[in-house]
Amino acid sequence: MKAKNFITHLVFLMFVFCLFFSLSTFAAQKKKNKTQAEEQIRIPKEVKVVLQEGLAQRQGRLDIPFSFVKHLYLPAQANMHSVFFFKMKNGDLGFASQAIAPVEKKAEEAEEEKKETPPASETEAPPDLLLASLNVFLQFHRLQEKKPVEVINEVYIPVNIQVESTSYDPEKEEIYSTAYPLPPGDYLLAMAVTSLDLEKIGTNYYEFSLPNASLFTDILETTPIFFLEDFKQMDSPETTAEVHKDFFTYSVLHLKPKIENVFSQGENLDVFFFIFGAQPNEEGSYAIEINYEVYKKEEKVIRFEAITCLSPLISQPLPMKRTFVIKSEEGEKREKKDLEPGNYTLSIKIKDNVTEKTSDKNIDFEIK
Repeated sequence: MKAKNFITHLVFLMFVFCLFFSLSTFAAQKKKNKTQAEEQIRIPKEVKVVLQEGLAQRQGRLDIPFSFVKHLYLPAQANMHSVFFFKMKNGDLGFASQAIAPVEKKAEEAEEEKKETPPASETEAPPDLLLASLNVFLQFHRLQEKKPVEVINEVYIPVNIQVESTSYDPEKEEIYSTAYPLPPGDYLLAMAVTSLDLEKIGTNYYEFSLPNASLFTDILETTPIFFLEDFKQMDSPETTAEVHKDFFTYSVLHLKPKIENVFSQGENLDVFFFIFGAQPNEEGSYAIEINYEVYKKEEKVIRFEAITCLSPLISQPLPMKRTFVIKSEEGEKREKKDLEPGNYTLSIKIKDNVTEKTSDKNIDFEIK
């Protein structure tokens, strides 16, 4: 764990630099686009009409059904990098084969190729590729007393989803994400997923709030806590909104979360979040102490040693091993075993050793 903590700190230092770069680039690009194309239509009129029809009652249209499943946010300068996860069924997205038709050949060439080609049993034909091409439109409304009072931004995202025919299941629902930086406040996201010709327009609505990080002066608070399945460092940050399958990006980080908080036996937890309100000391270093404990109902089953973190961005792997004390005539022996299947709660106790502020958080998970 100590090695991972050190690596995380180094990644964080690189991340901070890239974060400011990526966000300023994103903002500059938006300003440039607005200046060069003030009259650019981000959402077509026919899509806006459909979004408006369901706005008051938050009533979605099911031409292309989709539903929101999770909302996360992480700090992004004065904004919050707001991430929305939604699910769509493969069979609703209009996947079509992208197989390339064979080129016609002369009879002599075909006969010669037939002699040189091994029998079908000795070769494997590459699987066909299926492609779904869609439009995604995001319309962010500022809320006042739960009522939309102003559209603050509109976003258009072209989407191409490619799968192999051998793994395609029309009944399977896949998880997708999209993200956008927004200032603190209360919002309603009106989102549309459409066919390219706009003959099919699916809509849905999601209310959310983003905190003002500058107000956390007397308390510690965290972003939504989630578990990572995998993360990678990208060569460069994304500077436009995109739709991704199973993952999202944050500055130069490629993050794949555990959406359902369900783990296999023997699998580690990797908890990820950001702490607001912590302060660096006179030397500019953070000293955040975190205690992790795992409970099964009221029973404490795992207690980890306290960990001191050098940054408010936390990515901490936690092995799900329970320690048993075995007594015999020779004495006591400690043995570690994988946590058995069941429902658990991870307790997180945070203390900023610079300011003495504390915060307690819990997140539930399941082992199958």
